[in-house]
Amino acid sequence: MAYLIGLHIVASVIWVGGMFLAYMAVRPAAGQLDPPQRLNLWRGIFARFFPWVGAACVVLVGTGYAMIFVGSGGFSDAGAHIHIMQGTGLLMVALFGHLIAVPHRRLRNALDAEDYPRAAKALGQIRRIVATNMVLGLITVVIGATGRYWN
Repeated sequence: MAYLIGLHIVASVIWVGGMFLAYMAVRPAAGQLDPPQRLNLWRGIFARFFPWVGAACVVLVGTGYAMIFVGSGGFSDAGAHIHIMQGTGLLMVALFGHLIAVPHRRLRNALDAEDYPRAAKALGQIRRIVATNMVLGLITVVIGATGRYWN
């Protein structure tokens, strides 16, 4: 159980912490760059960060369900916080899947074509999804850390 919890926490920190850094620090700093530079910077950041997020998704889902079935005997014994974390976590994974499949692909295609207005629109969509996932992630972290004490 300790290994599962450890992996789960590390994956959460990588994903949620990365979104926080990107949204709260990199985004404002990158706003000073000209659009082609800014958009290509984000392309490079996403190319390096999104594989880590994909791995974190696999680890989080795998360790989450392993802890439910190994550690607590299934969903019937799981507390409300576990059910809430499952819901928010699966929503976050779905949003990330959409981000990769739609706006991230649009961003890459637009940058390949040097269509910066279209790339900026795609980046705006990514920003909104990341903001939503960051808030969901922070809420989920709080639920995970405090849920066992709700009684």
